[in-house]
Amino acid sequence: MTDEQILQQAKALLEKNTISGYSKEYDIVYHYMKPGRSRYPFQYFWDTCFHVYTMTALGDHQMAKRCMQSLFAMQREDGFVGHMLFWSRFTPTRVTDIFQSRPSTRDFFRPHMSALLQPPIAAQAVLRIYTYDRDLSFLQQMLPKLKRYYDWLANNRDFDGDGLLSIISYFEAGMDWKPSYDQVLGFSPGRATASHFMKVVYVDFKNYLHSYDLEKIYQASDFLVKDAGFNTIYVQNLEAMAVICRLVGDPGASRYKVLASKVTQSILSIMYEQEDEAFYDVQGKTNKKLKVLTPTVFFPATIKGMPEEIGRRVIERHFFNKDEFAAPFPIPSVAMNHPAFHPGESIYIWRGPTWVIYNWFLHHFLMEKGFREAASNLVRSTKELIRKGGFREYYNPFTGQGYGAYDFTWSGLVVDMMNMEEGLSPEAVVASSKESFT
Repeated sequence: MTDEQILQQAKALLEKNTISGYSKEYDIVYHYMKPGRSRYPFQYFWDTCFHVYTMTALGDHQMAKRCMQSLFAMQREDGFVGHMLFWSRFTPTRVTDIFQSRPSTRDFFRPHMSALLQPPIAAQAVLRIYTYDRDLSFLQQMLPKLKRYYDWLANNRDFDGDGLLSIISYFEAGMDWKPSYDQVLGFSPGRATASHFMKVVYVDFKNYLHSYDLEKIYQASDFLVKDAGFNTIYVQNLEAMAVICRLVGDPGASRYKVLASKVTQSILSIMYEQEDEAFYDVQGKTNKKLKVLTPTVFFPATIKGMPEEIGRRVIERHFFNKDEFAAPFPIPSVAMNHPAFHPGESIYIWRGPTWVIYNWFLHHFLMEKGFREAASNLVRSTKELIRKGGFREYYNPFTGQGYGAYDFTWSGLVVDMMNMEEGLSPEAVVASSKESFT
């Protein structure tokens, strides 16, 4: 499969997975791409943002706008936007996912959102669209919605006042079954079992019984985690909010810059372990470090304002370590020498296999910081994974075999990586686009 064929297949995949319809309740013609044809049929929060990066890399910023507008169409008055939007099918694909929504019989018969979050990458997605098409009116339209959303996060999920956001479920960080969370529920390091499944679902069930009242959930403290990846994305998007505010002449820019600085300092002081040279997730309330090496130990290194020497040490110590993350097909979702590591297919995902999102997230940072060979290797490896296994949900880090959902849209992020590798500017991508999506 040539590079051009990868590009064309990524484009065809997004077209095939596009869902459109009319919602009478919200009076909107909605558009979104389902991540997988059968396993993931809904509109998902951070998946939609990933699709924006792929769509704009392929030259279709108009559909990217429609998808972001649809993502915020159900936004509550207080600013909340859930991680799953049920537009036409109103029940989850997995029965236990019912506990991820607020108790309501009415929601079985109307479009609604789940009660959980996903990593808050929406401001970057909106800014990415503007970078490509310079439509200031789109920023002006989206900014009030974004402000309500990020203000909701700051006001409702910073339980301890340190700027860091807490997640209340294994599934809010977007990296389901992440092994660093196991010790919060009393599990020793190792492979996930049916006992893990029951305890994790019980966390969601307890939140459901609390009707997702955050004060009750915080007091119960069944599961509270400040995730390094989630909070890195939060900082990056606070910075994006400041940029958007400046572009439209909104006075809120300085407020988001100040908050971004506060969160950055908290990540450095609370999550960084100098002896291990790693950024760890921490348990809520106590800030106990959850010392498991997953790729999010690298994420805070990408934050502007983070000491460059610290970021370099984290990368040099762990990224190139053949016992940890230097797999034949990087980046495995937990260090290869950790007892939880399992490279094959499983319902307990994010515990070993390679996901394209990790490669995409770190690729640009590695390029910027002079790790050009490592960055190029991530692109080559990702293309080889797609050549070997197609556009799959995740891959074996040793063999490259594809697992999970077929025709999985996340792997289309390789297009953005390829553009960055070739030094293509947004304007060049738009100019070279020969046709838009249907």
